[in-house]
Amino acid sequence: MHKPADRIRNVALVGHRGSGKTSLHEALLFEAGAINRMGSVVDGTTTSDTDPDEKARQMSITAAMATFEWQERKVNLIDTPGDSSFIADALGALRVCESAVFVINAVMGVEVHANRLWQRAAELDLARLIFVNMLDRERADFFRTLESLKSAFGQHVVATEIPIGTEHEVRGVIDLVDMKAYEYEGVARENCKEIPIPEELQAQAEEYREKLMDEVAENSDALMERYLEGEEISHEEIVTALKEGTNHGAIFPVTCGVATRNLGTNRLLDAIVEDLPSPVKHGGLDVGEVTLEPVEDKEMFAYVFKTRADPFAGRINIFRVYQGVVKQDSQVLNTRTHTKERIGQLLTFEGHQTGHANDFGPGDIGAVAKLKETKAGDWLASRDEPIEMPSIKLPAPVMAFAVEPKSKGDEEKVFTALRRLQEEDPTIDLHRDDQTGEQIVAGLSQVHVEVIVERLKSRFGAEVNLNPPHVPYQETIRKPAKAHGRHKKQTGGRGQFGDCHIEIEPLNHDDPAHPGLEFVNAIKGGVIPTGFIPAVEKGVQDAMQAGVVAGYPVKGVRVRLYDGSYHTVDSSEMAFRLAGSLAMKQAMEQAGPVLLEPIMLVTVAAPEDAVGDVIGDLNSRRGRPLGMEPVGAGMTEVKAEVPMAEMLSYAPDLRSITGGQGEFTMEFLRYEEVPGHLAGKVVEEARAEKEAVKA
Repeated sequence: MHKPADRIRNVALVGHRGSGKTSLHEALLFEAGAINRMGSVVDGTTTSDTDPDEKARQMSITAAMATFEWQERKVNLIDTPGDSSFIADALGALRVCESAVFVINAVMGVEVHANRLWQRAAELDLARLIFVNMLDRERADFFRTLESLKSAFGQHVVATEIPIGTEHEVRGVIDLVDMKAYEYEGVARENCKEIPIPEELQAQAEEYREKLMDEVAENSDALMERYLEGEEISHEEIVTALKEGTNHGAIFPVTCGVATRNLGTNRLLDAIVEDLPSPVKHGGLDVGEVTLEPVEDKEMFAYVFKTRADPFAGRINIFRVYQGVVKQDSQVLNTRTHTKERIGQLLTFEGHQTGHANDFGPGDIGAVAKLKETKAGDWLASRDEPIEMPSIKLPAPVMAFAVEPKSKGDEEKVFTALRRLQEEDPTIDLHRDDQTGEQIVAGLSQVHVEVIVERLKSRFGAEVNLNPPHVPYQETIRKPAKAHGRHKKQTGGRGQFGDCHIEIEPLNHDDPAHPGLEFVNAIKGGVIPTGFIPAVEKGVQDAMQAGVVAGYPVKGVRVRLYDGSYHTVDSSEMAFRLAGSLAMKQAMEQAGPVLLEPIMLVTVAAPEDAVGDVIGDLNSRRGRPLGMEPVGAGMTEVKAEVPMAEMLSYAPDLRSITGGQGEFTMEFLRYEEVPGHLAGKVVEEARAEKEAVKA
């Protein structure tokens, strides 16, 4: 039987890479009795990092969910990746949870990825609780971290606990709500005992309790009045005000501990069930015209937020029920495809094991395998209601490679496997470049693309080679020219004859709406019959497929067909097509042909202290900076126009310039002429490539 919605907590563990989210996830499962021993990230024995590539890299790549009970509440806990290359899974988890626990490294303080996720959590109106982790590390400082949290996330960040001891001598916490102290020994479940507040910390505890009381009272007019008059406020009133304030982001409680030592995790579990809201408390979800409420007796609506591609079980879809009940062996409708899907066996995630459920009630999260057409982003419902979840703004992929199978004939296998991985991770871009004919796979970073390649091999047995993609150069002309093309062939019987005169001139190739070719028919008096004129245009287009400079496509040309002649017997469409092609090639050679390169608008977000280095580096790539503006959290956004050829290896360089904190997006702006000293090099490379193909 499913849990009532008011007894459920949906919580995402989020934060920067290396803050200890996976270790905390492990400790919480252990403390709650969902697993019997605590695994380690270093040993590759954790519950959530199960893929070989996660173990090898000692980092989470995919969001992992686990379910357990604490104080008669069901907790659905999602461990999310902390590397910005895999942000899609973190954002997907935030979308379906009411609450997020931000895990912050006590040595490093607030790092860039945590800052970005905080902004997304604020947009989604999530309750947020902070866990300052790794207090036992050298140079760890809870109070310094608390200040960095306040400056990054605002003054409503307030400590509800402070640590006892510092660095490797940390041994417990003081609860500022109850004014009680707890000491931890060892990592076993029963490692916590209550002790008197140490004398040397009494004054500090009272100081921070007063700050907490100020913040709590500020959220309630009735409490504020009594508090200012010096009246005693009961424990229950503090807890209620804290809970109310946390629900919609008026207060952000800060707890602390050491995940790897199971220190403070029982207190965090208490905070999750006591201070964070249930689906009922948090309120319904507005989707367009419809409001979905976490009640059982209304029509069922469930949102699929993650798809996992499994080579054996097929697709596993993880969903959140927003209204009604999802039952095993029932039929539901996919509102995107308007088709019926049969819900077979329902799955739960309990520690290392996958369990089975008969149903999932409103507010709950579960999984189902083997749905035919359903994937992440779809709604399953009891009626065909055209609803859509507001889309999440995902970062654009910037690290692109041309991908080709290692074995001939594996194209279909590789492409199908890539499509399956793309269903799992929507930040993977997969497309065929029309101009170069290459299959392009793009990700958010070098690591992202490496993980894609490793998963192709380990999951689907598909091996590929990665090559840097070709820059889609183009060619154009700079001055007008005239040419005469004649195709005449006499063999026994009917011959071939086509004759045309054309003049060409440049068009404004900067205008993206402008066609690559404007063809003008200026034939007078029928010197070329109307039926043959489209053939001349086709011949011109054929010649424009490969320009005379380096064989790249030609754009931005107006062609005027003004004269010609024909033969009543020998003329044909093919003859005029060949004549048109000959004339165009000849005209292009005389029209000042030049090479064009794509110019990209690059937007870089970098820490303020690295902006000078970023601009210097963009200048060295022939970039033209357009300006910069602060975007908060110590970051500055720099915009520049940079040739695409200079950006192919930018991602790793930006990471090293900014200490891993910078990120960038780029979009196509226009084509510009390649400087003369570089054009020769491009032409040489194009010729060498053609020779290699011939060989």
